[in-house]
Amino acid sequence: MHAMNPDLHKLQPYPFQRLRDLFAGTTPNPKYSPINLSIGEPKHATPALITSALADSLAGLATYPTTLGIAKLRETISGWLSRRYQIPALNPETEIIPVNGSREALFALAQTVIDSSLPQPVVISPNPFYQIYEGAALLAGAEPYFLNTLPANDFGMAFDEVPESILQRTQLVYVCSPGNPSGKVMGLEQWQEIFTLSDRYGFVIAADECYSEIYFDEATPPLGALQAAHQLGRDYSRLVVFSSLSKRSNVPGMRSGFVAGDVKILEKFLLYRTYHGCAMNPAVQIASVAAWQDEVHVVENRRLYAEKFAAVTPLLQGVLDVDMPDAAFYLWAYTGQADTEFALQLYRDYHVTVLPGSFLAREAHGINPGHGFVRIALVASFAECMEAAERIRQLVES
Repeated sequence: MHAMNPDLHKLQPYPFQRLRDLFAGTTPNPKYSPINLSIGEPKHATPALITSALADSLAGLATYPTTLGIAKLRETISGWLSRRYQIPALNPETEIIPVNGSREALFALAQTVIDSSLPQPVVISPNPFYQIYEGAALLAGAEPYFLNTLPANDFGMAFDEVPESILQRTQLVYVCSPGNPSGKVMGLEQWQEIFTLSDRYGFVIAADECYSEIYFDEATPPLGALQAAHQLGRDYSRLVVFSSLSKRSNVPGMRSGFVAGDVKILEKFLLYRTYHGCAMNPAVQIASVAAWQDEVHVVENRRLYAEKFAAVTPLLQGVLDVDMPDAAFYLWAYTGQADTEFALQLYRDYHVTVLPGSFLAREAHGINPGHGFVRIALVASFAECMEAAERIRQLVES
């Protein structure tokens, strides 16, 4: 066989492949209609203002897009960031790059910033985590280091537990706030700690904020990384923020997001992306402008999620250890038993699909912090989410 990149062999199956393997050969109870709450794919309707803008811009398909994207999109994103986080407007020429969803950019950043010529580079990520962080580290020639986020530390990243020898080799830290799967939002003190460590050890911070616009109190939106830096009197050195329209505007298929932050890093990131060939579709750029300019549909989106969480969470609290998240659209529920067995029983007997928490984590420091948990994505309709909660109650009570 032809030689291949040896680091590809280090990649683990994606959680949803593991879920398919878990369910293989199992026939769900035909008495029940299927309800899938395993994947974080928004199911609310895409706003007409976005689909109309997309359809009206199809003539743009006749031209090659630039990697940096159109000025109007970058200016719109700059304006949105300033309004949303109460920060001075970022320079749309140097501090913002449109990307095809946060996923590809989270992966690509590691390929840009990791210096594999240095001995044993390390990438730190939370655990449980979004699996792209791990794959990005491995394929950049770095060693992933998993920082367990547990109820004991309020699901935060406890950097005081990281050995000095690891911090000295750390080149990149992935942070997810609001968190997937916990829904926890980082506070200013936590950001202060990470910024201080970045100053000391020189690592880049990749702040994944794709869930930032799904929250439950209109008066207190989640704190963002750029906002925290500004409040602490810092510039954006070694900080890159990732955001996306997928969850905010119910357009996961449009693949539209942006990165913002450190000018020097984004200059090199743009160079990498020019060769990577990932310029955003011209019609998608115009539709993205329409999406970032409008907040009415986003408020309505939050209302729909808040309605589901307010109804479903109390139902499940009677049978599972689960609380309202700070933000995002997941319930991170402790089952008190093997999470894989719980998920398999729920699928087999009640035709409800949830994701075992252990599939979202790695064995690290003697434990898999996802063991016993399941992630329940309240992305389906209100009626389906309520029906799923009733079936979960039946399973536990039986």
